[in-house]
Amino acid sequence: MKVFLAEYTMAHDPGLAPEGAAMLGVLKGSFERCGYEVVIPGGGEFAEEIRHLAPGCDAGLVIAPDHLLFRYTSLLEQLTHNIGCGSMNAAVCAHKRRAAAILSRHNIPVPEEGAKGRRVLKPEQGCGAQGVRLSSDEPGEGEFAQEFIDGEHLSVSLVGSRLVGNACSYYTGKAPLLLAVNRQHIGIDAGGRFHYLGGETPVVHPRHEEIVGTAVQALNVLGCQGYCGVDIVLSDRPYVVDVNPRITTSLVGIAACMEEEIADILVAASKGGGPDKVHLSGRVRFDNQGRVAQL
Repeated sequence: MKVFLAEYTMAHDPGLAPEGAAMLGVLKGSFERCGYEVVIPGGGEFAEEIRHLAPGCDAGLVIAPDHLLFRYTSLLEQLTHNIGCGSMNAAVCAHKRRAAAILSRHNIPVPEEGAKGRRVLKPEQGCGAQGVRLSSDEPGEGEFAQEFIDGEHLSVSLVGSRLVGNACSYYTGKAPLLLAVNRQHIGIDAGGRFHYLGGETPVVHPRHEEIVGTAVQALNVLGCQGYCGVDIVLSDRPYVVDVNPRITTSLVGIAACMEEEIADILVAASKGGGPDKVHLSGRVRFDNQGRVAQL
C-alpha cells in the first residue's frame, strides 16, 4: 500500500515550512509504522507533482494553507482516494467570513462581525494567525472585522468520518472522533499583530462538554471530514474563531501522547469507520516550529 502525503510549505512557503515539516514527519512516521510506503513531493511545481505521483498511490492527503486546499485537494480527488477533508468543504472553511456567517446562522457562537472600536481584523482567506491584528482601523481590501473576545485560547482536534453508502442508500459515517482539546499560546505584539506560538495538549477542562460540543457542531455544519482543528476563544460561551479543515500543528503534540496511530484513524475515517475514542497519556508542550517537550 502506498500513501501520498502532499505537503506544500516545505518547498513553497519558508515562513510556514518548519510547521509543515513537523506535521509531515509525524504523519510519515505513523504511516510507515502501519506498513505503508510513503510518497512525498520532490520540491517541483506542486500541482505537477500531484498529477505525477498521486495516481500510483492507494490514498493521499494534501497539507497546505487553507486558501490553497480546494485547488490541490480537488486535483488529488481526481487521482486517488482522499483521506483528508473534501475539497468543497475545505473551500467553504477557507473563506473565513463566509464560514463564520454559516456558523452564526446555525446558532453557533462566533465573534460579531463589524463591531466598532478596537476589534480583530483578519483576512477573509488566510492561514492561522497570519495577517490577524487588533486594531480600530477599517478593514482593508480582502479583510473583515470581528468583535474582540477576551478569553481562553483553545483548539479542538477532531476527525470527521466520510459519508458512506451506495447508490440507493446513503447514511452518515460515525460521529466525529475527538482526539484532544488543546491550549493555544497566542501572542499579540506592540503593533496588535497576533502570533501563534504553539500550545499544550491534552487539556482537561472543567467546561469540556461545552467546548467539544460546540466544536463538533461547527464540524458537522461545515461538513468537514478527516482531521480538522476548531479554534475557540472561551469566554461566557465557546466562540468559534476558525475551522481548519486540515492537519494542524497540534497533531505533533497529540501524536506524542496518543496510543493509536493517526494513519489508521485517517484511513478508517475516510471509509466511514474508525475508533470511538483514543487513549492519551502524559501531557506535552509544542512550539510553532513543531518541537515537543514533556510537561
